[in-house]
Formats: sequence, C-alpha cells, structure tokens
Amino acid sequence: MDRVPALEEPLKKLLGGPTAKVMAEHLDLHTVGDLLHHYPRRYEERGQLTKLAELPLDEDVTVVAQVADARVHTFNGGRGQRLEITITDGSGRLQLVFFGRGIHKPHKELLPGSRAMFAGKVSMFNRRMQLAHPTYAKLGADAAEGDDKADIDSWAGALIPIYPACKGLESWKIAKAVDAVLPSAQEAVDPLPESLRKGRGFVPLPEALLKVHRPHTKADIEDARQRLKWDEAFVLQVALARRRHADGQLPAVARRPAPGGLLDAFDAKLPFTLTEGQEKVSAEIFDDLATEHPMHRLLQGEVGSGKTMVALRAMLAVVDSGGQAAMLAPTEVLAQQHHRSITEMMGELAEGGLLGGSEQGTKVVLLTGSMGMPARRQALLDLVTGEAGLVIGTHALIEDKVQFHDLGLVVVDEQHRFGVEQRDALRGKGKQPPHLLVMTATPIPRTVAMTVFGDLETSVLDQLPAGRSPIASHVVPAQDKPHFLARAWERVREEVDKGHQAYVVCPRIGDDEEEAKTAKGKKKAEEAETADKRPPLAVIETAGQLAKGPLQGLRVEILHGRMQPDDKDAVMRRFGAGEVDVLVATTVIEVGVNVPNATAMVIMDADRFGVSQLHQLRGRVGRGSAPGLCLLVTDMPEASPARARLNAVAGTLDGFELSRIDLEQRREGDVLGQAQSGVRSSLRMLTVIDDEEVIAAAREEAVTVVAADPELDRLPGLRTALDALLDKDREQYLDKG
Repeated sequence: MDRVPALEEPLKKLLGGPTAKVMAEHLDLHTVGDLLHHYPRRYEERGQLTKLAELPLDEDVTVVAQVADARVHTFNGGRGQRLEITITDGSGRLQLVFFGRGIHKPHKELLPGSRAMFAGKVSMFNRRMQLAHPTYAKLGADAAEGDDKADIDSWAGALIPIYPACKGLESWKIAKAVDAVLPSAQEAVDPLPESLRKGRGFVPLPEALLKVHRPHTKADIEDARQRLKWDEAFVLQVALARRRHADGQLPAVARRPAPGGLLDAFDAKLPFTLTEGQEKVSAEIFDDLATEHPMHRLLQGEVGSGKTMVALRAMLAVVDSGGQAAMLAPTEVLAQQHHRSITEMMGELAEGGLLGGSEQGTKVVLLTGSMGMPARRQALLDLVTGEAGLVIGTHALIEDKVQFHDLGLVVVDEQHRFGVEQRDALRGKGKQPPHLLVMTATPIPRTVAMTVFGDLETSVLDQLPAGRSPIASHVVPAQDKPHFLARAWERVREEVDKGHQAYVVCPRIGDDEEEAKTAKGKKKAEEAETADKRPPLAVIETAGQLAKGPLQGLRVEILHGRMQPDDKDAVMRRFGAGEVDVLVATTVIEVGVNVPNATAMVIMDADRFGVSQLHQLRGRVGRGSAPGLCLLVTDMPEASPARARLNAVAGTLDGFELSRIDLEQRREGDVLGQAQSGVRSSLRMLTVIDDEEVIAAAREEAVTVVAADPELDRLPGLRTALDALLDKDREQYLDKG
C-alpha cells in the first residue's frame, strides 16, 4: 500500500480526535499541510527584562525574579481556588495570580526560593500591580550571574507566534500542534521552478515554513514572508495563465460588423460624437470580437461614462454579423430602463420586420419574470427564430425554456449582482461559447482582486461625456448637527424650485410583509445594534413624514422592489416625465436609472450601505447639464469607522479609488471562492492592495512558464501545488470567470 505523503497526513493521526475536530470545523484545517500553511498573524516579543520597581502598567513585560512565598486561597464557599505568588528581584516585589485548574502546575513548580523568568501583561488589582496567569520558565539557582544568562536573553528576546485562533483552541494550543507537525515541513514539495527560486534569491520552502513558525529573528520572518507571498501569487497566477491559455484554444465565431449595416446606420443617427475613451474601448472590444476565441473582457466605466453606449455598439456589431446579443440586468427596473433607452436610441432601427421599421433594423425584446404569458411567448419565439437580434432581460434569460437562434455576445451589467453560475448558464446557451463583456461602475473587491491578478482583460472608461456635470458630495451628521439635516431638506426644495427633481434613498421598505420577517430577527438585530438602537429608516414612513413636514407641498412618490412591475414602471415613467418632484426609494434605483433632470440625492442612514453602493447611488444625479448634489445622512459619531468610510466616498468620485478603499477595509474575499463578502480569504500571506508589485512580477513569470509548458509536465511540484489550491469547485469557479 502506498504511504500517504507527510503533508497529506490527516491531523487526527498526529493530534488526536478532539483537537483535529475543532481545527477542521472552525479553521478548515484537515491535513499536516493545512496546518503548516496556517501562518502566525503576528509575533509577540517578551521584551527586554524589566526591573520590578519600574514596571509599566498595561504592558507586556518579562522579569527574572525569585519566589518569596506562595499561598492558595479559596472563595465561593470553597468551590473556587486562587494561587497567589509573591516574587522579588531585589528592586521590588510583584504578585502573580493563577485561578481554577491553572493553579496546580505553578503550585508544584514555583516553590519559595526558586528562580524563574515570568512574562505577561501588568494589571492593577486592589491598588497593587500583578501579573495574571503569566507564562514562565524556571532557571537554575545561579542563573543571573552564571551560565543561564544566555538562556535568559534568548528566552526574553524570543518571538512568540500568535496564530489566528478560535473558541476552544487558543493560539498557544495551535503553537503546540504546529510543533508536532513541523518536522514534516522538510518534505514540503517546492512549487517554484528551481531557476526562478534561485534567480530571485528565495529560501527553499521547508526553510521558509520553519522560519515563519519558529523565527529566531525578525529577519527570519521577513525571509519567510517574502517567499510564501511569492508562492501564493505565483501559483494563483499560473492557474489564471492556464485558464487564459485554455480560453485561447476554445473556438468562438468571429463577429465582424458588416459595412453599411446596422452599426453604421446607428452611428450615423447619433446626435453626439463619442468620447475618445468610448472610441478607444470600442476598438479594443471590436478587435476581441473579430477573433475566433471568446472575448473575456471587463469594462470598468465611471458612473455615467457611457458604458451602455459602448456595450450597445458591440451588440449591434454582433447582430450585423448574423448573431444575437443578450444583456443581463440585475433588476426588472433596470432591465425595463435599458430596454426603453436602447429602443429610444435606436429609433426605427429597433423595429426590424415591423411596419415603418428600418431595413437594416432588428427586433429588440425584453424578457423579465413578471411579463404576461402572451408577451413572454412572443419574446421566446423571437429569440429561437432569430427574429430578435437584441434581448434585454433579468435572471429570466437563464431559464431552460429560453433558446437562442445564434447567441454571439453576452453583456452582463453590474457583474457583482450575478453569481458566477448564472453568468455561466447564459454563456452555455450559445452553440459555441459566446463572447462575454462584463460591465461595472465600481469594481467590488473580488473583481478588483481578479483585475489586479489579471484574469479578465480590462478596459477603462474614465472620462465623462460632454454635458455631464460634476457631483458635490457632503456628509450630514444628523445626530451631532441636526440643523445640517434641516438645511439638507431646504437644498432639496431649492433644487425643485429651479425645476429639478430629487431622490431620497432609505435602506428599508417598511411594509407589513417586511415587518413580519424582521420581527423574527429583531432580537438578534437588537443585540447587534450597538451604535444606535433604532431600526434603519424605511421608505414608506420617511415619504409620509417628508410630505407632511419639510417637503410639504412637493409631489412625493415612492418606489421599492416589492411593488407590482406595472406600478414600478408607471412611477419611473412619471418621474422621467417630470411629474414627480421627489422619489423616495430603496436601492432599486442603484444602477442604470437615467433621469437627467434629477440633480439632488439624500441618502438616509448612509452608513448602512457599502462604499460601492453609495458610489452607484450617487451616479443617478448630475446626469444632465446642471450640477449634482449628494448628501450622505448619518447618525454615526465622528470618530467611527463608518464616518471614515462616508468621508472617503464624499472625498472622491473615482470608482477605482473607492474600490481600493473598499478592498482595504473588507479584504479581498476568497479570491478563488464564492465567499465574496471577505469573510475568509484563500490568500493567507498576500494582500492584493499592498502586494501589487509581487502579483505583477508573478504574473509575468507565470505567463512564461505556462507558454513553455501548458500542462506543467516538467514541473511536478507546481502541478501538486496547483491541485491543492484548485479543488474541483474552485477550478470550475475560475472556469466560469
């Protein structure tokens, strides 16, 4: 029978069932290799020896002293025990205390007259300084003067690894477990090609593992970190480079626009010229579409930079070449909005096959979950026959019933609102893999991570089209300065007096159905609400209060996701036509809603929204020639992290900059997995924002390695590391992009 490689040995065999169970359940550590890659989060220094007469309060100290006396006291009617030990070093005296079961070992070992080294945090109890449960190491009788001086210095100067721990498994227990598996580090297979390792001057992997867990000096830690960061960056980059290499081998139909066709006719009727940025990005996309393997491109466009126009021209180019294009929108409101604006922009070109339609035209259909059966049946028929060249829809596009005649391009709007599986399901509807264009106004952390890692080819639209106005953003601290909030409502009235319109955004709907759901989770929510006890503000109540109070006399209406589709559409039409002054809404207006006359937005409880969400919401104003105003209302105190986040949003209109701030606060999420929230990162040593240079260098090396040996036949160590990184689920996740 084959021997299990040392690093694949289950922890249960070495550490025993109970410890292994806690490690598996709480830390996701199952094998010796997993534990060796569970790196210390930081290192404590016991510090230089301190005289007892000079102890600083609330600091970690190391002292060498002699035990003067030791006494056990009982309390709680004899049920509790406390060991008090007094130590002295000639300059002063200090009390040590141990409780409960923790008293037995020190009671046996720390006898009066014995000398030891003690380390712990100095605290005050009954106006006397003490160390509670200090760690200690006994010394020989003549330690201070004799041979033990070196021992004292090395013990005091040692770097103590502090591990990410969990309930039931403290850092020091993990350290003991690491000691048990550390000998196996010698058998770690090195993923870096030897020439690369030597060329960059890295220590071998076994040495790096030893140094990261049991460093003697800070230089050891630095050596280990440099090496282990590189491993993570390089192995991940090889995975992505192989993915790109494989994509390059996939067949796709090259889609080139026909001269004098639909795209030319559309361009001829545009009432404005495209910006330089739009021209440049369109050229990149058309080059990709003309190749015979699938495009895989991220279009990163500032809010309001005209991404939809670029995407529409790409879709028309595909229709020109005989294919179909689908745009996937995250909400019905947005799908309807896109459908309306695209048909308006195309005019008679969107009425192909209809009376009065253009000869070059095509049919543009909408497909959403709440459409009536007759309209839905017609839309499905138009798609399967190829009558409809363009389809705009929600998740309804992904259903099995939906069949295309020849799907050539999938455009995903606001990619962070779609799971990878959903995008993949739509891509699977082409006879050959369709081209994929992903659009986002603020990259969420996983996207930024992937962009830095270079999985998607990226195009950036960073200039606003002519006629777009700047947006001024301000934080309104309602709790500290109530008169600021009163002024905010005055500003809204001033905008309406000038003939403009405004949005007010709230985090909650506030209807009966929602109340019933939240009542269940109320207790938990109450426990979690530390900063303020009230529930988040709701659309329905806020609209009522505003209409009766500070916005009395204005036409105030509401919009939220639980309204009937026809009602939502009617409200949006009225708002678009200027028949509504103030729209009080949830985040359903977050993306794509385009009303150029809306100039002001007040976001209530702004601290309850993420950075990218606030940036998206703000992008709904300043879409016309008048300047935009966005007010971020919060009750959070000035020094809170939430206020820092809001100040960051108010301080820049740059989506890339905001995504970096978001990423620094949330970490990158699991760059390879589905936990987009940043709870657990598959990166243990590497941080995307701080280590961009490492990642860029690793990408170059990875591209070279994969080009020379796509299957990694000559690099078995790298192949093994890749298999460990990419279990089947993750490999598919990368596949789906």
